[in-house]
Amino acid sequence: MADAQAREVFRELKQYCVPLLENSLLTPPTVPRVLSILTDLYDVLKELQTSGYKLSTSLVSYAVFPLTSILRRNASSSIPDRILELVLLSFGLLCESWWWDCDIKAWEQLFMLCGAVIGDLEGNGKGKERDDETKEAAVRCLLSLTRERRDDEDPALPQSTSSRADATLLKFTTHTQTQQFIPILGQALNSLINVAGSSHLSLQRASLQTLHVLLKSYIPEDFAPSVLPGVVSAMTRVSLGTSTSKGWANGDIVAEALSCLQLVVIKSVGDDVCLDAGAVWDVTDLDDLANLADERDEAQGSTSKAYHVRRTSTWLRATSSQLLIAMKTLTPLVSHPTPAALIGLSSLSSSILASTLLTLPSIQPLLVSFILSLSQTPYDSVSTHASNSLIQLMNPTSKVRPSILQTLLQATKDSLAAIPRLLPTHSDSKVEHVARQVEAICRFAALDAGQQSSTSGFTAIATGIGQLLGPMGGIEKWGWRLLSVLEFDSPSVTVTAASAAQLMLESGSGSSAIAQFPEMTLKHVATRSTQAALEQMLRALGTAGGEECLFSVEWFASVGRSRKNSNGVASIWCACRLLEGIAGIRLGAADVNTTVSHVRLRRAEKIARGLARSLAELWEDDSLPDEPLEEPLEDDTRIQHIKGLITLDETLRIGHHSATQVPRRASHPFLHTSVTLQLLAVTAGILQARFTPLLLHVLYPILHSIISPLSFLSETGFASLSFVTSSTSYASPANLLLSNFDYVLDAVSRRLSRQRLDIDAMKVLVVLVRLVGHDVVQKAGDVVEECFDRLDEYHGYEVIVDGLVEVLGEVVKVVEEDEDSHVVHEADPSAAFAIPPDGTRMDSFANWFSSRHKASVEEEDTTDYGPAPRRPWGDPDNTEKDSGGKADEGKDPDPNAEPAPTPTQALTKQIVSRSIYFLTHDSPLIRAKILTLLTSAVPVLPESALLSSVHQAWPFILNRLADKEPYVVTAAAGLIEELSLNVAPFMFRRIWDDIWPKFRKLLQQLDVADSKSALTRRGGGGVGTEPAYTQSHRLYRSILRTMTAAAKHVQVQDSSTWEMVLGFRRFLHRHAHEDLQARARELYLAIAAKNEDAVWLGLVSTTGEIGGAASFLKQDSWEIQENADRILNYTVS
Repeated sequence: MADAQAREVFRELKQYCVPLLENSLLTPPTVPRVLSILTDLYDVLKELQTSGYKLSTSLVSYAVFPLTSILRRNASSSIPDRILELVLLSFGLLCESWWWDCDIKAWEQLFMLCGAVIGDLEGNGKGKERDDETKEAAVRCLLSLTRERRDDEDPALPQSTSSRADATLLKFTTHTQTQQFIPILGQALNSLINVAGSSHLSLQRASLQTLHVLLKSYIPEDFAPSVLPGVVSAMTRVSLGTSTSKGWANGDIVAEALSCLQLVVIKSVGDDVCLDAGAVWDVTDLDDLANLADERDEAQGSTSKAYHVRRTSTWLRATSSQLLIAMKTLTPLVSHPTPAALIGLSSLSSSILASTLLTLPSIQPLLVSFILSLSQTPYDSVSTHASNSLIQLMNPTSKVRPSILQTLLQATKDSLAAIPRLLPTHSDSKVEHVARQVEAICRFAALDAGQQSSTSGFTAIATGIGQLLGPMGGIEKWGWRLLSVLEFDSPSVTVTAASAAQLMLESGSGSSAIAQFPEMTLKHVATRSTQAALEQMLRALGTAGGEECLFSVEWFASVGRSRKNSNGVASIWCACRLLEGIAGIRLGAADVNTTVSHVRLRRAEKIARGLARSLAELWEDDSLPDEPLEEPLEDDTRIQHIKGLITLDETLRIGHHSATQVPRRASHPFLHTSVTLQLLAVTAGILQARFTPLLLHVLYPILHSIISPLSFLSETGFASLSFVTSSTSYASPANLLLSNFDYVLDAVSRRLSRQRLDIDAMKVLVVLVRLVGHDVVQKAGDVVEECFDRLDEYHGYEVIVDGLVEVLGEVVKVVEEDEDSHVVHEADPSAAFAIPPDGTRMDSFANWFSSRHKASVEEEDTTDYGPAPRRPWGDPDNTEKDSGGKADEGKDPDPNAEPAPTPTQALTKQIVSRSIYFLTHDSPLIRAKILTLLTSAVPVLPESALLSSVHQAWPFILNRLADKEPYVVTAAAGLIEELSLNVAPFMFRRIWDDIWPKFRKLLQQLDVADSKSALTRRGGGGVGTEPAYTQSHRLYRSILRTMTAAAKHVQVQDSSTWEMVLGFRRFLHRHAHEDLQARARELYLAIAAKNEDAVWLGLVSTTGEIGGAASFLKQDSWEIQENADRILNYTVS
């Protein structure tokens, strides 16, 4: 079967090899023919390779002969590029099978041919520059000629029982290391290095792959130092893409170049080869130390071979310094956008670190920084590869572990020391790089115990970080340098009456998710990523150091408590970030699992309790100094960043000048308050449910911040309350405040005393009442008592009275919104009396008149009530016998007795009875609020509790209708309207005797005032003002609604009815405001329901439809015809 297949392949090759041999001498007429044959031959060989068929040695020789004939019979310069390309591609395919049996001479000749084509060195030193495709064919042929094979690729494997792959490779590598072949190998390397910088991507990739094979298998260790400079220089340029077009180099190209760089560095300056050469000495015990002198003498006496460089300590020092410079140029590769390049850089760093402990100690910090940076990349494959590489280097069995450990610890200290120097220079990229380095080190130090052994070096790193941030770390010295550069920008100040955070809190929007804390921006940092890196660095330090870092937290917190300038803000901020890392929580995280500590830390809980109490005391005393109470223990060298012109030094000015003063740091009280709230939230996350007792101290500061007019501080307070709610396992902020209502009320009471009076305390109470809602009724008795006690003490202070009245108003408003608290007032008996139709009125009157003196006939009661008692009810003797000497406990309740008031009604009655005295307060705003409060209480209180208070305050209410402020008059009219709707019998005489005369006078005054106002409607005798938000419009509307309620629910006098019909006609004018027209139509319909004739007479007389005695009522300036028709048509229907 195999022989038949071989014969078939032979016949197929023959049809191309024979004509190719016949035309091997290239002439212009034969070139197209040869080109066609070579193309077909290449296709056949490619198809055979794809099918997996292995050519025998005889078939390979048969196919090689015509190819070599072309090369022998023609000068190199006369062979076209395309023909040479196909010849080399065919050689490459044939070498896949020929490599196993190729003799050294043929292998060498083909190697030299490929090297000459690649390096343009064909002929007698006069080369011809070939195109990139031809060079690529030569490179691929050379790769096929030199690459290492596996045993399963051997075509004679079924017949051969021995491994030929290693033996064949050894045969070729031994030949390449001879003195005669070294120049050829060097020239080939040089040619490959040159084409590796080509812009032709496939040629570049193939040349790097071939270069990797030669460096790995064919370059002897003694010859590697000779090619080290050239390879390193070329590979760094290829990796950075400097030899190609602008932009990043291809990721695969970078990975191949770094792999070649890795091989040549390890082969040239690896520990093993340098130890053998005596360039370095590894002293691990006393015997090594004793033999050190002898080894040095032997090393100095050794000689080097031709084309080789002798490794000495001097050469190694020079080479290591040059390698350090070259490696530093690879730093930009950390930001390469492709994972392949990043993984290549990680492999380069880890391999060199593992192999050059003794020879290249100066490069270790740089390579470690590469791995640390790569472990922070967003690519999972890259970060995993870098992390595993460093973990492997820190393995207990690794010889480089002590050195890497020392490098990591020193890098942490150097990075922390560099940040205060870098921040003022506005070098965001450098600051971010340093912060990421520290974060990466801390992340490795905080690995779980399951991922590292008990003897892992990362434990030592965590211990070192704990010592650095512990009592012996000297934070009193380096902490001041850090605080001096961490200066925050003041956010834009937006002052609002009610901030968005307060509105969200009152509406309950923040109950389902944790709110985000507003961002604070550092002054010397321009990018958000840099600031995030600094925050993550501090958190990582806290995570790695553990509870040993609590000393630094306390120090930063103590510095921050004693000042409100930029140093104080920065210190509290640092303490907050460190404490987040220690506890493993993060403020504002969307994931609830990251907002609470999952591991209970006893020391951290103790510190958290102390911090919560001490920080809450900052709201007790606002007199903190803005300047530091103590100076740093050493000189603070600062870098000043100046934009614009450089001002002339004071000492060089001509004339008198004042002494230069050191500028004082500005105070940032609201920034200080914001970071303090963040720290309070972190303590809540640590203590969780155990934080509840501390709410006595903490709730008031948080609520006080929420009601701040500064939006930044208000949002911070809202986020803090949301975080505390989640940490303490409450469903919503309202539930939290309701459960701890007494705590807040106590805090407010202490701030409304004579010793400490805080106006904002009343605003806190308002927010508390709004948030808790209806449930506040059970707790509001204490609130009301507290408010009235303070009103008695501070009734002369308008601001205090205004705030306290607002609190009472909120309580009543909450009660008013509860439908269950509303009472049903007694109906007016006269309202149930139906007026008979016009046609039957006289008959109804005659029937009543004839029977008015007759007694009403009572119907006989035929109900069977059962057996009657034989003794009268209530007989003392009988009662004693029946009850066994006990008192009568089953007495029926009095059906006419007033039911006991509910807690809501009792609370409202208390507020109303004690607030009516403020109707005469000097402040019109307070008078209006009291009237509004009474209006809200009318639907809630029963008549027995309401009417006595209204009767007592009635003279004051009437006087308010003559108040100088229109909004007070409007509020009084609203109260009268509500009374008319709910207690109509009580208001019957008062409406017509007291209210209507004042309303009639008010209408006359408003008519005069509107005639002089610029806002009055001017077109066609317009009535009222153009906008609906003026005081006159509101007062008109209140009067109309009040009189409408009176007409519906209060018995109307005929004289007053006629006055109303005439007095409100102008509001039916079609040029009046639409709202006033609608209100006026409602009023006339209400009057018509009880006196239809008066409405008809007044309207038709005004329009002029009737004359005679009523002609004086006609008003041509009022166009009321449309509204009059609508009213009259409705009454008729």
